[in-house]
Amino acid sequence: MTFSRREFVKQNGKISALLFLPYSSMAILKYNFMSGNNTYDVIIVGGSYSGLAAGMALGRALKKVLIIDDGKPCNRQTPHSHNFITHDGEAPAAIAGLAKLRVSRYETVQFFKGLATNGIKTQYGFEITVASGKTFAAKKIIFATGIRDILPGIDGLAACWGISVLHCPYCHGYEVRHEKTGILGNGEFAFDFARLISNWTNDLALFTNGTSTLTAAQREKLEKHHINIIETEIESLEHINGELQHVIFRDGTRSFVKAIYAPVPFEHHCAIPASLGCQLTAEGYIKIDPYQETTITGVFACGDNATAMRTVANAVAMGTTAGMTVSKKMILEAFDD
Repeated sequence: MTFSRREFVKQNGKISALLFLPYSSMAILKYNFMSGNNTYDVIIVGGSYSGLAAGMALGRALKKVLIIDDGKPCNRQTPHSHNFITHDGEAPAAIAGLAKLRVSRYETVQFFKGLATNGIKTQYGFEITVASGKTFAAKKIIFATGIRDILPGIDGLAACWGISVLHCPYCHGYEVRHEKTGILGNGEFAFDFARLISNWTNDLALFTNGTSTLTAAQREKLEKHHINIIETEIESLEHINGELQHVIFRDGTRSFVKAIYAPVPFEHHCAIPASLGCQLTAEGYIKIDPYQETTITGVFACGDNATAMRTVANAVAMGTTAGMTVSKKMILEAFDD
């Protein structure tokens, strides 16, 4: 809702006076007017690292914020997070828990546990509906909803995901350095990934899980670096509490391996940005400008849904940028109204 210097004051649900207010008083009036209902300055959909960072930046800018989150981050199975300078090696849940505690100190930031299921654009901004049917309104929306990995249907792989079946060497490569390591993939992408992973280990195998689609030149290059190419189809992964023991093949043979990198496709955890018309990049991420705004004015995105750089540190940086950018836009819009 847009306010000007001329402001109606409501008492007991009725308009009682017409005041001419300075902008500082208007801000207080606006906050009091909005505090009794489900209307916010900004709604953040997704309350993990990026969403919490955005919430902190907005809270510090005195904006009334609602963070909606269903409590199911994509790294909930991962035991340790790395490459976040102040929390290297800590459990992801511990980092997020501390972050939420710190964000909760800002009295204008509220939390709602639930799944956002629908969003629409309105005359004054946007409305977000959650699974319970409750609806919240805000002038700006930030989607920090992340992505969902689409895992191969190999028995045991899901149980190992984020523990010993990995997606990123910069997140986990150091912990399995010099160990017997596999890559699950085929073709051009698998070839490029094998080149990268060779930095962390000399004991590397490429599991194509069927007939290889590598070119002769690619195969020759991998063999030159002693990277074994195994085309036998995989039956399952043998593990103990997510820690890999063996790859079991359909022909009954097995191969010991300590870790497997599995670059897999993904889908968006939340369909609302697409329903609002937000465009995607060629890689499938939400398209944003340098200030985290999507192709829909007033809608912003940050974290894994908008970049291939899937690290906690990057998610926090993007969330902070989104929160600062949104607050600045709102401040200047209110000032110029």
